[in-house]
Amino acid sequence: MIIIAGAPIFDDNGNLIGVVYGGRLLNRNFDIVDKIKDIVYKDEKFRNKEIGTATIFLKDLRITTNVRDINGERAIGTRVSEEVYNQVLVNGRPWVGRAFVVNDWFITAYEPIRDINNQIVGILYVGMLEAPYVYLKNRVISIFILIAVLSIIALAIISFITVKRITRPINELYQLTERVSKGDLSARAKISSDDEIGELIKSFNQMVESLQNATEGYVNLTKTLEQKVQEKTNELEKAMEQLVQNEKLSALGRLAAGIAHEINNPLTAILINSHLIKEKVKGDTKLSEKLDLIIDETQRCAKIVSGLLEFSRQTPPEMKLISINEVINKTLILFESVFLANNVKVEISLDKNLPQIMADESKIKQVLTNILLNALDAMPNGGILKIYSQQFSDSKFVEIEIEDSGIGIPEENLDRIFDPFFTTKKSKGTGLGLSISYGIIQQHNGSIEVNSEVNKGTKVKIKLPILGN
Repeated sequence: MIIIAGAPIFDDNGNLIGVVYGGRLLNRNFDIVDKIKDIVYKDEKFRNKEIGTATIFLKDLRITTNVRDINGERAIGTRVSEEVYNQVLVNGRPWVGRAFVVNDWFITAYEPIRDINNQIVGILYVGMLEAPYVYLKNRVISIFILIAVLSIIALAIISFITVKRITRPINELYQLTERVSKGDLSARAKISSDDEIGELIKSFNQMVESLQNATEGYVNLTKTLEQKVQEKTNELEKAMEQLVQNEKLSALGRLAAGIAHEINNPLTAILINSHLIKEKVKGDTKLSEKLDLIIDETQRCAKIVSGLLEFSRQTPPEMKLISINEVINKTLILFESVFLANNVKVEISLDKNLPQIMADESKIKQVLTNILLNALDAMPNGGILKIYSQQFSDSKFVEIEIEDSGIGIPEENLDRIFDPFFTTKKSKGTGLGLSISYGIIQQHNGSIEVNSEVNKGTKVKIKLPILGN
């Protein structure tokens, strides 16, 4: 296949005297397909694989391509599928869809190539690797499953502890009631709490004590009053049984209400009950550690659920005229003690002549907070944090630069830092902070850029449009 061009040649009088005619062979001309790939996909890769490919077919035969075969060579000489052949070469219509190309699945498009006579002579193909999108989908699903599993486990542990705590004293009280009903008026229950169950046990003990005192008094009465004493004892026993029954029903009602509340508000109930139980078992170090784990994991679940809601429900910004320098200063006030505690020296240089801009102050604060928190994490042993605001004379944007002297970001991670759920913080973080920040700046028609070198630091540059631009 050859691409040709011609141009007329004229003499000094403007008369046509000839034609310059030339062509370029496309077979194995890799420059053209590589140029197409660079323009469309900007040489992006996923796990060392090229994301985008391009091919030119002569009829259904690959004559130039950057698709690689299993040996890593260009797949020259391979052919298109029968389905693509019929639609593109026979019917002259484009074909777009998911296709298996050589050794990977691609999202592809095939377009017929026509000669000067409008005859179909070949096919132009471009394709994008499907794997990055499948990887992102699977990662999101895994996170949702993890949240669900952690919530179920935490709820089950809290429910078991709560039910055990409630049922144990009730079972003990029931056994004591049987002893009292059999005549053992010395039975007493231990009061282990000040809640409703503790009040029930206290009432039971008082009732049994009163019954015991009354019984001892009746024993001292004359034989002529024995019948009346027995009748009074029977009346008291019936009253006791009725009271115990009423208290049991009352306790069960409160238990049912508590469980319903926990079901309706699982995470809140887990946190509240965990803190309450922890206060009551201060002497039990092992149990306290387990409760701390439940509290930490529940708070972590609540935090993850909250970052996602925020990344997916990005509300429209409430625009108003603001001073970007004032927003920076307000945000830095919140971090003064944190900087001091972490041995971070702050250098500030704000352009006093910056114009006001239309922006949502709370959202810009959120972006600055996310970036400052990342900078602090990158400087665990202290360092220097530089903050600038400026406007170049020929610029239509206000620029904010935040630069730290921290550990930096590896080059292979720079292209992923704005991806949802991507994080290098193993013990904390949801990977949503920079994604949300990116979305907020996009809502303001601005831009955010990150440059970093390992062990040298990271610079974040934010551009926000000036009013009227």
